[in-house]
Amino acid sequence: MSDSTSTARGTMRIETDSLGQVEVPAAAWWGAQTQRAADNFQISGLPQHRAYTVSTALVKVAAGEVNMQLGLLDQRRGDAIVAAARRIAQGEFLDQFIVDPFQAGAGTSHNMNANEVIANLANASLGGQRGVYAPVHPNDHVNMGQSTNDVIPTATRICCVREGVALLAVLDALGEALQAKAVAFGDVLKSARTHLQDAVPIRLGQEFGGYALAVRRDRERIAEALEGTRRLGIGGTAAGTGMNTHPAYHQAMVARLAEITGERLVSAEDLFEPMQNAGDLVHLSSALRTLAVTLTRIANDLRLLSSGPTTGLREIHLPAVQPGSSIMPGKVNPVMPEMLNMVCYHVMGNDQTVALCGQAGQLELNVMMPILAYNLIQSCQVLRGGVEAFTERCVRGITADRERCQRFAEGSMGLATALNPYIGYSAAAKVAQEALARGVSLRQVVLEQGLLAAEELDAILDARRMTEPGIPGQETSS
Repeated sequence: MSDSTSTARGTMRIETDSLGQVEVPAAAWWGAQTQRAADNFQISGLPQHRAYTVSTALVKVAAGEVNMQLGLLDQRRGDAIVAAARRIAQGEFLDQFIVDPFQAGAGTSHNMNANEVIANLANASLGGQRGVYAPVHPNDHVNMGQSTNDVIPTATRICCVREGVALLAVLDALGEALQAKAVAFGDVLKSARTHLQDAVPIRLGQEFGGYALAVRRDRERIAEALEGTRRLGIGGTAAGTGMNTHPAYHQAMVARLAEITGERLVSAEDLFEPMQNAGDLVHLSSALRTLAVTLTRIANDLRLLSSGPTTGLREIHLPAVQPGSSIMPGKVNPVMPEMLNMVCYHVMGNDQTVALCGQAGQLELNVMMPILAYNLIQSCQVLRGGVEAFTERCVRGITADRERCQRFAEGSMGLATALNPYIGYSAAAKVAQEALARGVSLRQVVLEQGLLAAEELDAILDARRMTEPGIPGQETSS
């Protein structure tokens, strides 16, 4: 950019970069490079994630402060840069970040968008004119000690840590809600189903306890993946060598970013690796995909268990949160599990994109970072929103149809499994087949055939005893 050629012309101003003149809206806080990117990348119309832009601004805050601390940036310019970047981090001027997420160049366009907006804001605070980059220059001062190649991965990691930690909190709430239902339903006897066919008796609380544990395990997988995401390579600049930075810059930046964000952030062992390799981010995305698989399974189970109300399983009741049909009066659908499925399918698709972007890195740089970051951050955010809504508007309000569950448990042909130790598998199979064909109970067929005495049979066919380890009908010693 050339300050000398920046002039106002109607509602537009003319700026000059290394390729020549560019028209920029006179009221815009961005500059020539941002405008070129906006013109080049009219792709999706999607805005950058607010959290991503905020994280980028926090990197600029830290850089301004550290460069002043190291004596590389004078206080007048530095204070103006830091103040401008803080305003963005606090949510101001987000409409000035206009570059489509689908952008080339490893995120240079987004980085320069931040540099130009901050420079113009800083200059305005010092009595300057927007579009005239003096005394604060976007590259020389705002971007001091930085490269897109370390700024974008750093901002992405910071954003993912913050969004990931927020996700952990809502997963904790979901796990607790499911566990509370496990306790509440601990005495509700029902039939298990395998292959969607009748199986042995279980308790509804055991079913929900399994859901709770699965969510907790996925929560721990995400927490573990976030540990790698906390490693920052800021200060590696263009290729990982740290060219054009002070020897103390990297460590100071990591320490300051940890202070600013309130998150535990650590120095990467090797500044080349976070630039070359997106493995930490791919790992996090994979953990989110695993969670999505688990949540989809739970959501589908709840849809099945609540199906009906007159022609389905109807073992549980989901909260009625909205009418379910525009034509069928009184219909109520399982909208919250359906919403959660949509979220999870989207996350699974995002993970595929993240994986492909991760493997697309070449030599010292992964140029696919912009869309990798966009999809990964989006996965964290939609999972957080989806899980929170699912917990509060569905799980907490689930009730059990105890009588129906009991009736299914006591009428299931799965009870025949308890006969195996006494009359053998083949005989038990014949009893089950005859009972099913005649529409009578297992007990009736066993007694008719004189296979077992009534008192012994009653103990064996006690469905509640079948929900615990042991051989039904036999007393177990503690």
